[in-house]
Amino acid sequence: MGAARLQEGVLVEARNVTRILDLAVPVRLVHDIDLKVESGEFVTITGPSGSGKSSLLYLLGLLDVPSEGEVLIGGQTTAGLSSNELAALRLSRLGFVFQFHFLLPEFSVLHNVALPMRRLGRLSEKELTERGLALLDRLGIADQAEKMPDQLSGGQRQRVAIARSLGNDPHIILADEPTGNLDTKNSEVVRDIFRRLAEEEGRTIIAVTHEPAFAEAAMRNVHLVDGEIVSDTKHG
Repeated sequence: MGAARLQEGVLVEARNVTRILDLAVPVRLVHDIDLKVESGEFVTITGPSGSGKSSLLYLLGLLDVPSEGEVLIGGQTTAGLSSNELAALRLSRLGFVFQFHFLLPEFSVLHNVALPMRRLGRLSEKELTERGLALLDRLGIADQAEKMPDQLSGGQRQRVAIARSLGNDPHIILADEPTGNLDTKNSEVVRDIFRRLAEEEGRTIIAVTHEPAFAEAAMRNVHLVDGEIVSDTKHG
């Protein structure tokens, strides 16, 4: 999935981050968040429904922008970047996995995995195919490369989504309820994959989850209540 250890140090940082929806009655999603996540950490974000878990993940993943404060990636602030600049940064530095895999049904598994790589434009078609097959192989599903997404099980589709997230060799993977639609066995597979990505490759994993077993498998858990961090616990 990756060859060398990646950048060391703090890779994702939120400084005094607040997000307020500017509605007729303003809604505060997260408030005054300070958070640092280092290279090689596998961090879960937990909390009750409506606590701001996904809102915080989307801010850290540059899918949303703070109303106040700033998010830094690799020590560089993202405040003031245009939407195009944020999109380019997401494509080159971040990978995303969601509860619903969002594979395009009209394309093969291999084609789906290659999409972010093709958008980035750094590899030839031959290199795209080779890297896509290598990622699928490492996740144990290379034999599914030519199938269509609807021919795969839920667990297989989520592994394809993880392979896709790794296509551009991102330092940071962000996942929103990645095991929310999976059974116990496939949830364990996904947890183990994320753990290996952090421990063996030094990738930074930040995942929202409501599953205690998933949170316990991580190296660190950040717990939110009403949009604020109430605990930040490292696991042995």
